[in-house]
Amino acid sequence: MSKYQKHTKLTRRNYGKYASNEISFLGVKCSIISDLVIKIANNLQKTSKIAYLDASHNDEIVAPILDTFTFHDSENLDVNTKTVLNPYNSLIQFSQYDLVCINGNHYQGEKQVLILDNEKEASVLKRLDQLDNIQFVIKTNKDSKYFDFLIDKYPNINNLKCYMIDEVDKISKHIDNIIQDQIAPVQGLILAGGKSTRMGADKGLLEYHGVSQRDYLYEQLSSIFLPYHDNKGVYISVTEGQEIGNTNTISDKFIGLGPFGAICSAFQENPNSAFFVIATDVPFVDKGLIRLLLDSRNPKKIATALKGKNKQFPEPLITIWEPKAYPILLNYLSQGYSCPRKVLINSDVEIVEVDEHFIQNINTPSEYEKAKNELKK
Repeated sequence: MSKYQKHTKLTRRNYGKYASNEISFLGVKCSIISDLVIKIANNLQKTSKIAYLDASHNDEIVAPILDTFTFHDSENLDVNTKTVLNPYNSLIQFSQYDLVCINGNHYQGEKQVLILDNEKEASVLKRLDQLDNIQFVIKTNKDSKYFDFLIDKYPNINNLKCYMIDEVDKISKHIDNIIQDQIAPVQGLILAGGKSTRMGADKGLLEYHGVSQRDYLYEQLSSIFLPYHDNKGVYISVTEGQEIGNTNTISDKFIGLGPFGAICSAFQENPNSAFFVIATDVPFVDKGLIRLLLDSRNPKKIATALKGKNKQFPEPLITIWEPKAYPILLNYLSQGYSCPRKVLINSDVEIVEVDEHFIQNINTPSEYEKAKNELKK
C-alpha cells in the first residue's frame, strides 16, 4: 500500500536558512561586521546584488501602527514595516540577491566567515556549533590566535585561507568567487507548444535549414549546452499530451498561459537553473547570436534579453531567464498578467541590442516563404 502524500512534492530551489546564497560573519563586535560587509558590497556592487541581515540593538524601537514606504527621487526606498523574521518569508524577500551577508552574532548562516579577535573567545565558544561550514578566516590583528576549542573541533582550520581584516580587496575577491560558484547553470528551452494560429501549421515543424525548425534549434543549442549538462542541457517545451519523439521535454503545467506558462513550467521543473528561452518562429537566429547572448549574460539581473536596435521593447522569447525571475513571474501571474515582455519591461534586465532582422518573428505563410527564400540565398 502506497504512503499517502498530502501535498504535491515539488523541486525546491537550493536554499540556505534565509536565502539561496548566504554567509554569516561572526567572532567580533557587530560594528566591525557591518563595516566589513559595507566595504565588500561596495567592491562588488557592479557585479553582484548583496543584502545584509542584522538585528537591531535599540530596545526603544516599537512596532509601527502602519507600514510606511517612503520613496525618494534618488530611487531610494525607506521601508518601516511590522514584520516578524520568518525563514519562509525571507526566502521571498531575499530572492533577488546574489548573496545575503548575515550578522552571525544574531543569526546563523549556511556558510560562515570566522573573524578572530582574542577578546571575543567566549563569544566564539558560545557559537561553536554554528561553525559547520567555514569558508575562510579573518584576523583582526597579527596576534589573533586560533582558540584551542576551535582546533579541537576543526583540526584542519589552520589550513583554511586566512586574511587580515584590512585586506578588503582580497576578502572581496574571495567572496566574489563564492558568488560566482553559485551562479546557476544555463539550460536551453525551445518553445514548441504554441497553437500557430496565424501560420495555420505548427511553426516548429516548418523547415528553413533542411530540417524542422524545432530540430534545428535543438541541434544548435545542444552543441553548446550538452557538454556541460550530461545530455540534459536542452529541453523542448510541449503542451500536455503533445508527442514529439524527444525525451527531453517539459510538459506545460501552467495551462493556457502560452510562453509565460512554458517558462514557469520550466522553473517548476528545475528552479536551480537559468533557461535560455527561444521560440521556433525566429529562423534567423544562429549559433553566433546564441553565443552573443550567452557571453552577454548578467546573472545579477533577472534576465538577459535581445532587443532590436530600432525596437522599443526587448524580445522575451530570445532571453536568458535567471532563477530569480521565477518568483517575479509568479507575482505577475498573481496580479492577472501573463505577458513575459511586461515582466522584462518593468524589471531589472540586461539588454543586448542587435539588428532586428536577426530576431524577426515569422508568423504567416507569406512571411515563411519570404524568410525561406532569403535563407536559401
